[in-house]
Amino acid sequence: MKVLVSDKLSDKGVEILRSAGLTVDVKTKLTKEDLLKEIAEYDGLVIRSATKVTAEVINAAKNLKVIGRAGSGLDNVDLQAATKRGIVVMNTPGGNTVTTAEHAIAMILSLARMIPQATASTKAGKWEKNKYMGVELYNKTLGIIGIGQIGSYVAKLARGLMMNIVAFDPYLSQENAKNMGIELVDMKELYRRADIITIHSPLTNETKYLINKSTIKELKDGVIIVNCARGGIINEDDLYEGLKSGKIAGAALDVFEKEPADPANPLLTLDNFICTPHLGASTTEAQENVALAVAEQIADYLVRGVIRHAVNIPSVPQEVLPKIQPYLTLAEKLGSCQSQIYKGGLEKVTIEYKGEAATFPTAPITIALLKGLLSPILEDTVNYVNAPIIAKERGIEVEEVKNVDAGDFSNQISIKVKTGGREGRASGAVFSNRDARITEINGFSVEVIPEGYMLILSNNDKPGVIGSIGTLLGDNNINIARMQFGREVAGGKAISVIGIDSPVSAELLNRIKGLPNVLSVEQIRL
Repeated sequence: MKVLVSDKLSDKGVEILRSAGLTVDVKTKLTKEDLLKEIAEYDGLVIRSATKVTAEVINAAKNLKVIGRAGSGLDNVDLQAATKRGIVVMNTPGGNTVTTAEHAIAMILSLARMIPQATASTKAGKWEKNKYMGVELYNKTLGIIGIGQIGSYVAKLARGLMMNIVAFDPYLSQENAKNMGIELVDMKELYRRADIITIHSPLTNETKYLINKSTIKELKDGVIIVNCARGGIINEDDLYEGLKSGKIAGAALDVFEKEPADPANPLLTLDNFICTPHLGASTTEAQENVALAVAEQIADYLVRGVIRHAVNIPSVPQEVLPKIQPYLTLAEKLGSCQSQIYKGGLEKVTIEYKGEAATFPTAPITIALLKGLLSPILEDTVNYVNAPIIAKERGIEVEEVKNVDAGDFSNQISIKVKTGGREGRASGAVFSNRDARITEINGFSVEVIPEGYMLILSNNDKPGVIGSIGTLLGDNNINIARMQFGREVAGGKAISVIGIDSPVSAELLNRIKGLPNVLSVEQIRL
């Protein structure tokens, strides 16, 4: 079998593939046209971040069985297209955790002591001791946005520097935060108290421009801001104004909204701004680790049929997979749905299998559900292998219940989550055509196709609610793909699930919340 390595990879990684008896071709810097021509003959593809594995590339890959990403991010792979073709997509989660966390700390230290600026000054023949007066990190308050693997490790390093740590993570419980030596606070409290803010959250609709003109006003005067997570979480124009005015004492970016960074970006003209070209994962050790890991994973799958760290296919026997695949899809969608609706520190998850669903081996289905539950929180660092471990580490209790009676359906999977003193429930079923549907949300019967962007509204069952929402969406060029409704009794509480073709902005979401008889609204993506 043949493997194409289309991005730079350690020679040791290439050697692992060849030692396993695979034919390996290393062809980096291929154009899109070249890749489309080359890919047809290969069984495996090893990439980093440069190669874009689009649906067009996947369709051209007639023999492709596995895609391996040396690293964790999978923004450059069309997962849906790969899954439809039955192509296993693997990554190497955790390989960059230490490296990225250390880079964030290095950025903080560089800003606090103005090391890059002082270096440039000294190299220019100056000796400006008074100009580059720094600040100590000792006893300063570090605000961490996002306590995933990297954020957690940053907290460990910061404790060694004798810093006080406050953090915002809507999915972390107070008890688990306390065990980590972290004070969990809301975002406004973090803004008010933090001397230094470091961001370690994924880029989502909710975190897009999280740091902006409005939130900068809430920050402590003279704050330092570091972003080694994703470009686009900080509005760079607003950051520039904050730095120029002195409200923000210094900022460091390893990631930009547009990469490579535009040479005309005004941030690059400021003395109190430092940056690196997306180097968070760029250490010799990290690059070697992820190269060896992905090579071993590819070899294991192509030679021995063993799946490790797959993000789209669980580790189950090949003869079982076709039977339970629809249930895996349903479970993952249910988990993702509940995670996005019920933000807060997840404490307990109860999964109930009914009817035919209870007769299958449920362990992989539970894992798929946990992956769906955790993916909106941890993005591409969670997969079918580590989802149960991460749930345990975050203090989430997982319970399985089986019942051969499925009630109105031949099969059903239900999930109940307990989070921040609240409980939520959703159920779904696999229909005769093997299509998955969400059939119940918090006691309301629905029949929802679990895909794409959705608005989930709680509203009073009054005339005009749906019309006003439709008008508002239409006025903002948001097309409605489908709509589902459920209610207790006529005139009582109701639920509306509106499928839309594109996401709504935070501002538009707030306008929907303000409509008459709308009690709450959440935007999710499945």
